[in-house]
Amino acid sequence: MRAVVCSEFGPPEALSVQEVERKEPKKGQVRISVEAAGVNFPDTLVIAGKYQIKPPMPFVPGGEVAGRIDAVGEGVTQFAPGDAVMALLLQQGGFAEEVVVEASAVMKRPETMSAQAAAGFTMTYGTSMHALKQRADLKAGETLLVLGAGGGVGLTAVEIGKAMGAKVIAAASSAEKLEAARKAGADELINYSTQDLRERLKEITGKAGVDVVYDPVGGELFEQALRSTAWNGRALVIGFASGDIPTIPVNLPLLKGCAVIGVFWGAFRMREPLEDKKNLSELFEWIQEGKINPVVSKSYSLDEASQALRDLMERRVIGKVVLETGKA
Repeated sequence: MRAVVCSEFGPPEALSVQEVERKEPKKGQVRISVEAAGVNFPDTLVIAGKYQIKPPMPFVPGGEVAGRIDAVGEGVTQFAPGDAVMALLLQQGGFAEEVVVEASAVMKRPETMSAQAAAGFTMTYGTSMHALKQRADLKAGETLLVLGAGGGVGLTAVEIGKAMGAKVIAAASSAEKLEAARKAGADELINYSTQDLRERLKEITGKAGVDVVYDPVGGELFEQALRSTAWNGRALVIGFASGDIPTIPVNLPLLKGCAVIGVFWGAFRMREPLEDKKNLSELFEWIQEGKINPVVSKSYSLDEASQALRDLMERRVIGKVVLETGKA
């Protein structure tokens, strides 16, 4: 089978597409014929050797796939060949035509959900749901500021925030990204390339500040957003797409009466799997009700994996992108 292979830590351009040996599922495992694989920011860190998990070389990157069950191992009764599924991996194996994975990491996908949408769903929506529900305890009527609102997780935060009844302020670096956020349900828009973030937040909130900040970007915007929180505000640390991990004066949380809260969805999923499943079940219900609408903005082929990751690193991507194997 064909797969994208990382033979040494480095930039996306060091990846290559190779023929690799097909694997058979062992006890408790299934093999998935991959139709699409989600491309996520952690993938760019894994191939560079900058992520918490450092797979042994060589390895196939990619932590999120959708397709159909191809074969089942001993003891697997909940799945059968032909089932339409989606799966999460331990940050490797997804950028391939087939993947063998523990059956416990696999979910049947809704009949109305395409493989492309499913491949880009779990990690981004799972992260935002956990962030806003368990970590921020976002309430209906509160104000949510989403930085990087045109990106993969940012757009899901806009959608989920609206589904939870919040007033959503979307902030992004271009008119095109803000238009995507508007279509996702944002109530107010801020272009922080041309507008002063703090001044616009004062105008929008009447100087009251925002209740929750959702920040997957990092950099200097985090402190600006933190200074714009309301009393009892919560600033969610999602990631650092800008490449800059911010440092802040710790007197700010004291004076603002706010909290800086870390969000590590992968650890939450491992430590509290039942709560994570409840989150995903609620998200599936919202899809059926039309409250959220997973959209893939662009698809790449396996041969274009390097370009997909480069576009993601340089923040040229709007929303979610996936790799397609052509096996649909």
